[in-house]
Amino acid sequence: MTTTPLLSVLPPDGRERLMQFAHEVSFPEGTRIFEEHRLADRFWIIRTGSVNLDVQVAGGRPAVVDMLGHGDLVGWSWLVPPYSWRMGAEAFTPVRAYEFDATGVRALCEADPVLGLAVTRRVLEVVARRLQATRLRLADMYGPGASTMPAPP
Repeated sequence: MTTTPLLSVLPPDGRERLMQFAHEVSFPEGTRIFEEHRLADRFWIIRTGSVNLDVQVAGGRPAVVDMLGHGDLVGWSWLVPPYSWRMGAEAFTPVRAYEFDATGVRALCEADPVLGLAVTRRVLEVVARRLQATRLRLADMYGPGASTMPAPP
């Protein structure tokens, strides 16, 4: 599981301004939240439940590469052009989350470079952890002996 306390690392005024672009949503178990290669125009922070991240692999069902839970950021592709999902996501259990309008959040980050840098840094930490988790999961699934690879410091 990847911990991403995005809201907790922002200054209170930045958190309040970011939350102006959010509303509460829920997803029943098994709901596809987004599909790889589609428009990334929103993102979520999980309040309750868990979400599987997956990647499409040749000739099969999407491979689950990470599971996210309380406080985790679901989706980072909204921050990087061309704003299309690099993975897919599905509710593993019933999920309640804050859903954020990505266009509004990007505009907020542009208007407030200090807040924008804080958000970007946190999202970049998420990207780095997810890249490592994906690499290790795919190596476990498809590479001989790869499950013994050490995690980075």
